[in-house]
Amino acid sequence: SPCASVNRVLLVLLVLLVFTLSVFRKLLIILLGDSDHWKSLGHAARVPSGRVSEAEPVVPVVICASEERIGATMAVINSVYSNTDASVFFYIVTLMIAYPLDLFFLSHETLITLVLVLQLNFVRFYLPLLDIKHKRVIYLDDDVIVQGDIKDLFNMKLKPGHAAAFSTDCDLPSTHEMVRSIGMQTTYMGFLDYRKEEVRDLGIDPRDCSFNPGVFVADVSEWKKQKITKQLEKWMEENFRTNIYSSAMAGGVATPPMLIVFHDKYTTLDPLWHVRHMGWSPDARYSERFLEEAHLLHWNGPFKPWHYPAVHLDLWERWFIPDPSRKFSLVRPKSNS
Repeated sequence: SPCASVNRVLLVLLVLLVFTLSVFRKLLIILLGDSDHWKSLGHAARVPSGRVSEAEPVVPVVICASEERIGATMAVINSVYSNTDASVFFYIVTLMIAYPLDLFFLSHETLITLVLVLQLNFVRFYLPLLDIKHKRVIYLDDDVIVQGDIKDLFNMKLKPGHAAAFSTDCDLPSTHEMVRSIGMQTTYMGFLDYRKEEVRDLGIDPRDCSFNPGVFVADVSEWKKQKITKQLEKWMEENFRTNIYSSAMAGGVATPPMLIVFHDKYTTLDPLWHVRHMGWSPDARYSERFLEEAHLLHWNGPFKPWHYPAVHLDLWERWFIPDPSRKFSLVRPKSNS
């Protein structure tokens, strides 16, 4: 079936991704440089030296950067640096080799693009393979903007025995009306197929609140101790065999395994550190006052702020750094003048 074929492709690509992460233990660190071009920009990002001093407190941040969205990654970095006085070290994960996609029969370019994005989505499963020397790390999707001080997020307290902190989809009552208006799923029912015995045997109430894994704080030592990566792989393999994900899945393919593994085993983030669903509709908007209070904005969904239509473009565009190579450019409506 088409679903089984896509699952087979994803499983093979996941194996390739794990192999690549094992080989390239030292990640590509993208440095912005001190060129006149960057200095001339109003929000020019400060630049790390590329070396982390053991004596200096550092906030490590992991971001995945696909080639066609590198401008989005730069906006994330700029927003983080411009709103903190902390030393921040970025681990930028990107595709460093061309995978032999011609081995698979992929009839449409859109599917190829989707598969490449999915590869990077799985990176969050393999944090211990990234050779990170820090006790904890922040993971950020590339479609976020940070308005608060990143060290406040980094220094949050995780409950004993918890390997990560996420933001639950049932938090922030002020956002519920907007979420309902765009038909977003906020429970496990939207991600798992409860018709399958394997899902029912988990004992998870389908009405339990889900969470979004696009922003989280991870305790790397606890992650290793609990063998989180192996648990996530197990549920990826289970989906390959029995298609346990919901056909109406409300998020990415990386979400269901994390929902299963971390059910009732994660610390809750301050909801203002993950204001999301901003990319699910080109019309639904939050109040300006609420957005000013938010520490992190997330345009998860199809309507990204570097494209058009999308909402709250000004909040994202203030951190955008024009690409000197012009490979990444904004899509905006043409002026009537």
